[in-house]
Amino acid sequence: MDLKNKKLTEAEFLSIRKEVLSGWVTGKDNELDLTKAVEYLKQVPDHKNFALKLNLAKQNNVTMVQPRAGVPELEEHIKLLQYLEECGADFVPSTIDSYTRQNRYNEAQKGLDESIEKHRALLNGFPVVNHGVKNCKRVFESVNVPIEARHGTPDARLLSEIIHAAGWTSNEGGGISYNIPYAKSVPLEVSIKNWQYVDRLVGYYEERGIRINREPFGPLTGTLVPPCISNTVMIIEALLAAEQGVKNITVGYGMGGNLIQDVAAIKSLYYQTVEYLDKFGYKDMEISTVFHQWMGGFPQDEAEAMALISYSSTVAALSKSTKLISKSPHESIGIPTKEANGLGVKASKFIVNMLRDQVMVDSDCLAHEIRQIRKEVDCLMNVVLEVGEGDLAVGTVLAFKQGLLDIPFAPSKYNAGMVLPARDNEGMIRILEFGNLGFDEEIKEFHKKKILERAKSEQRKVSFQMTVDDVYSVSKGKLIGRP
Repeated sequence: MDLKNKKLTEAEFLSIRKEVLSGWVTGKDNELDLTKAVEYLKQVPDHKNFALKLNLAKQNNVTMVQPRAGVPELEEHIKLLQYLEECGADFVPSTIDSYTRQNRYNEAQKGLDESIEKHRALLNGFPVVNHGVKNCKRVFESVNVPIEARHGTPDARLLSEIIHAAGWTSNEGGGISYNIPYAKSVPLEVSIKNWQYVDRLVGYYEERGIRINREPFGPLTGTLVPPCISNTVMIIEALLAAEQGVKNITVGYGMGGNLIQDVAAIKSLYYQTVEYLDKFGYKDMEISTVFHQWMGGFPQDEAEAMALISYSSTVAALSKSTKLISKSPHESIGIPTKEANGLGVKASKFIVNMLRDQVMVDSDCLAHEIRQIRKEVDCLMNVVLEVGEGDLAVGTVLAFKQGLLDIPFAPSKYNAGMVLPARDNEGMIRILEFGNLGFDEEIKEFHKKKILERAKSEQRKVSFQMTVDDVYSVSKGKLIGRP
């Protein structure tokens, strides 16, 4: 394995860059000249710089709101983002289409052409590579808030070149979080290398005085992911990014459903990320957090969906997350209209503003859950570093290969897929089947005990049916899938 967690030299980065820019006609656009890109990014005002606005929000104890959104045609995409800004979005996204995520740019172009011809969206997002730097600059210049690219791409190198050259100062994803939950056949070693390039590009700009935010994707599969697993992935991706020169990182977490556990997860995620970065010598880092509203099945009833959005916003505000990713009341139907998306933004903003000056009271239960998550994350991190003989990138690949790290319900064939989660009697996400997950016996006994307590309460055996029931429970208006 020639993968190492080592910063690419500028010469190595520029050599790979020639290859990256040779693969698609847009990549040959002279707008991708790095000197021009640096000059353009230096002109971005502070209020439109994602990293700087996050820093200000954290300083002022504000939870900011950002939706998901993206349509293929340029003018319609601009109208969509302007509308969301008018609804109160503090940041606007550009969700990228599925063809671009798979680097299938010819098919993305066909979908874009047909969308323009038929006056309706035939792609499920905005194809940035096909639009190129010029059009992406138009998007950036059409709104008065920062823009982030959100996608799900194992190889986001060309995409990242284009968005940053166009003034977009945040990019979501990572070598694990945008591979294992999204792709089936991309080797982890390959995606980590690709994202080392993405992070080194950010490091290149950082060396020239330009602050750019990077945001690993916290929810992973978004389905009953135990906090210890998602937090471990976030910390690993933060460390890998920091090695390449990234300075501003937003680590994420997808709502689990239990208020205490969710607040504990965000708090432990923040403090452990800071601790591990400091431990490995990455100084002067700017760390923020993002809470994703419920990522599982949504109720079909709009009023019930809005209630879930409001509850999610409450948890985000009480956890003091720096940012909240909002949903829409049409979540169970499909891609929402801009109006539905705007409703989600407005409801979320109302809740986080109401709770801005309120705090989650410390309790023994909260403190215990924070300690438990931290203990589990430390255990997984130690295992990864051990199998990698100190190299985090190598250790990550080997840990997934051996099932020591394992993400529930992920499609990747490079994920063991042996871990099964289920809720305990309070609705906290625990682990029912461990596979080869790198836990010590004390941690395993804790999870077994919690699952058994629920089984006895429900007068049924511990079984996979618990997992099935829990997957569907929230969409039916209950946290725990009781029989």
